[in-house]
Amino acid sequence: MQAHADRLAAAYRAGAVAPIRDQAGAATIDDAYAIQSVNTDRWLAEGRIIVGAKTGLTSKAVQKQLGVDQPDFGVLFADMAIEDGATIEAGILLQPKVEAEIAFVMARTPDVERLTTAEILSSIDYALPALEIVDSRIRGWDIGIVDTVADNASCGLFALGTRPVALDAVDLRLCGMVLEKNGDPVSFGAGAACLGHPLHALGWLARTLARVGRPLRAGDVVLSGALGPMVEAHPGDTFETRIDGIGRVRVTFGQQAGSGRAA
Repeated sequence: MQAHADRLAAAYRAGAVAPIRDQAGAATIDDAYAIQSVNTDRWLAEGRIIVGAKTGLTSKAVQKQLGVDQPDFGVLFADMAIEDGATIEAGILLQPKVEAEIAFVMARTPDVERLTTAEILSSIDYALPALEIVDSRIRGWDIGIVDTVADNASCGLFALGTRPVALDAVDLRLCGMVLEKNGDPVSFGAGAACLGHPLHALGWLARTLARVGRPLRAGDVVLSGALGPMVEAHPGDTFETRIDGIGRVRVTFGQQAGSGRAA
């Protein structure tokens, strides 16, 4: 596992690598999470700070494409967060794509022994609109389930809106989403696209993280999953999403190349 983790960590600076599944033979999803964990521990030792987690593969169509029947998760670090309206320096990501999501900020650790809908709701402080800028260290986005899990669920950056929304103020299942690229609508969806309901994704994540010993905590950010198809990003592009009842958030990709981001 160490060698595969080292290759992925080096890819942040050196560029995308061949798929892990081609190098690791009969690697399982558990093996992929072990690779992810090696790099999580590496980055914690280097001083990075965990601020939450994300769920991926929340679309049934994408699950079918990758041959799985459940989501996956990745770790969010503080240095992945960018401000609403920020310009992302060109060159700090390898192959960025953008997804619109509903983010939750946790009020406390959910009790996974009694994880009813009521327990999930009471563990959330508020919701925010989010743009997740996904990125893959696997060349050409040629990914299977082992590749994306090992690669921290293809995490890149994320931007959150600035207006907290109480959960009783919005229907999370029916809220519509539009994602615009340079002013043109390019992706549409609704809360129901995320495992049927964003709270379902949060419940799955809470159980899974508790099982692996990294439970959600008060103040953690949870990216619950894409509400529509992800869209490729290029230098100069501006993305803005509007989610009914949740709000809007916007980012721009800079034109000038910069230095690589530390892993």
